[in-house]
Amino acid sequence: MECEGKPKVAFVCVHNSCRSQIAEALGKKLASDVFESYSGGTELKDHINQDAVRMMKKLHGIDMEQTQYNKLVTDIPEPDVVIFMGCNVSCPNVPSQYAENWGLDDPSGQSDEVFEETIRKIEENILKLKNKLSQ
Repeated sequence: MECEGKPKVAFVCVHNSCRSQIAEALGKKLASDVFESYSGGTELKDHINQDAVRMMKKLHGIDMEQTQYNKLVTDIPEPDVVIFMGCNVSCPNVPSQYAENWGLDDPSGQSDEVFEETIRKIEENILKLKNKLSQ
């Protein structure tokens, strides 16, 4: 991969309020030595999903409301890697050197167990991506 410094990874979903925010937070916590983490959406909600905020505090001690905010894809640096969290509609065109679609369903409005499972899957995927980008 051709890039200056660490690769910039953009986690993208429609509203930038739940899955992509979780991925940005976990990327910063678990992989900041290998890549820079950003998140963005194609539309914005006025706040980060409160269940995601609560569960990330509970499971990882991260207060996303203190460290992150809702952003459009156009508001973040041009990424080297784009991770689509799971586009049930059409994924936006975000130029990059590498892209993946993690195919994760939006846990919004569901139980804490569903949120916990989604967070666990994102954590696994972050660690796999870290390993892939550190080779």
